[in-house]
Amino acid sequence: MAGTGVHAQVQRLFQYWYANQVNNVRWGGSFSGDYGLECGVRQGGLSSPKLFNLYINDLIVELSNERVGCTVDSVFINNISYAGDMALLCPSVGALRRLLGICERYAGKYGLVYNCRKSVYMVFKAAGKGPESVPLIKLNDVNLTRVYSFKYLGHYITDDLNDHEDIERERRALAIRSNMLARRFARCSRQVKITLFKAYCQSFYTSSLWFNYTKRSLSALRVQYNNGFRVLMGLPRFCSASTMFAEARVDDFYAIIRKRTASLLSRLRGSANSILKVIPDRYDLPVMKSFIRVLIK
Repeated sequence: MAGTGVHAQVQRLFQYWYANQVNNVRWGGSFSGDYGLECGVRQGGLSSPKLFNLYINDLIVELSNERVGCTVDSVFINNISYAGDMALLCPSVGALRRLLGICERYAGKYGLVYNCRKSVYMVFKAAGKGPESVPLIKLNDVNLTRVYSFKYLGHYITDDLNDHEDIERERRALAIRSNMLARRFARCSRQVKITLFKAYCQSFYTSSLWFNYTKRSLSALRVQYNNGFRVLMGLPRFCSASTMFAEARVDDFYAIIRKRTASLLSRLRGSANSILKVIPDRYDLPVMKSFIRVLIK
């Protein structure tokens, strides 16, 4: 932890703490014998995120200093990290191999082990076209698998940057949640049902990132949302959606999308991140055009 600004006494405290921590496993009413932990931070610990950031920060700095990667409106970027998930961004196979080499050396030096089965690569298409074959890309001498769609932090990313698959993910999840509510809470009061519907069926996770989709795919999600509310409330199949939401004082589909979009745009404008700050000032970006299109409807 040298050079981190953490006081030496605090470092010794954490060293002692982690060297002497003991765990056991509970199964029903029985406990296993005690055993020590030799790696990792305490899951759920208040200090764990900061400790992991200190542990991985040198890798991020080394990757960024390599100066191979991509730019977002003149802002250089070649890695994006969230907790234990890292995405490398490169314009070529050679550049990616250089960054993977840095990751391998860092892992070897500090005792990290990459899960090569969960490590994949994607080639984004330019103007709808992409190479049919790509030279082998390896991590720790294991060939990485090329994918055309990948779920990253719960959001599906495709090589053509199309949002249809992610919208379908949300539609399926909404169908499961709304059907569960209709089965388990059929006898509850109207107000309880409305409260549950708002809590479980209005998240539309990452919907504010959708910008490349057809009206058909978005309409399928809207219909699922409307039908889920009708079934839960015991309403006729073809009753007016606008009327039922107005009477229940529940946001309709488009109101939720507008709120999610406005919230993301507000956070982008208030962000201190150099990359995120670029987006609100670039009205020619596809995502900004999508924001404007949604908000002025």
